[in-house]
Amino acid sequence: MIVLGLTGSIGMGKSTTAAMFAAEGVPVYSADAAVHRLYAGRAVPLIEEAFPGTVVDGSVDRQKLGEAVVGNREAMKRLEAIIHPLVREEETAFLEREREKGAAVAVLDIPLLFETGGDMRCDKVVVVTAPHDIQRSRVLARPGMSDAKFKNILAAQMPDADKRERADFLIDTSKGMDAARFQVREVIAGLKAFA
Repeated sequence: MIVLGLTGSIGMGKSTTAAMFAAEGVPVYSADAAVHRLYAGRAVPLIEEAFPGTVVDGSVDRQKLGEAVVGNREAMKRLEAIIHPLVREEETAFLEREREKGAAVAVLDIPLLFETGGDMRCDKVVVVTAPHDIQRSRVLARPGMSDAKFKNILAAQMPDADKRERADFLIDTSKGMDAARFQVREVIAGLKAFA
C-alpha cells in the first residue's frame, strides 16, 4: 500500500482536495478530524489539566484553547505534546485497517505534515497550493478570521514555496475544482501504476 501524505497551508484547499481523493475511493485519514474527536473524547482531561478553563460541557472549547495557545510558543508546544501522540495512534490504526482491506493507496491528510516530520511516514507527498492573493482572500473570508490571526497561523507553517519544493505532486486549486479533480485523478492513476 502506498501511503500518500497530503498537506498544504491554510486556505489552499487541502480539505476540499482530501474530499476529492475520498470521492475517488481512496481512503483518507484526516488529522484535523482526529483532533476534533479527541477534543470531545480522550484528550479532554489532559487539555483541561494543562490549560484550565478550556473545557466547556465536557468538550474542549476551541476558541478558549486558541486564546490560551495562539502566539505563545511554550503553550503550543505543551498542546502538541498532548495531541500529537494521540493523533499518531489513530493514524497507525487507520493505516493498519486499510492495509488489511487491501487498499492500493491511503491518504494521510495532515496540515503540518512537514513541520511535524510526518512526511517521513509517507511514500509520496502531495502539496495543495494556490497563489498567495487567493490564499489570503479565502482565509480572510472565514468567520472570525483577522489579518493578525492569519499571520500567526502562517508563522507556524512552513512557507508554501518550501512545501512545493519538497512535494512529489502539486495540486493547484486556483484553476477551479474541475482542474483540481483532474489533477487528483492523475495522481491516483500514477500511484496505482506503481502499487
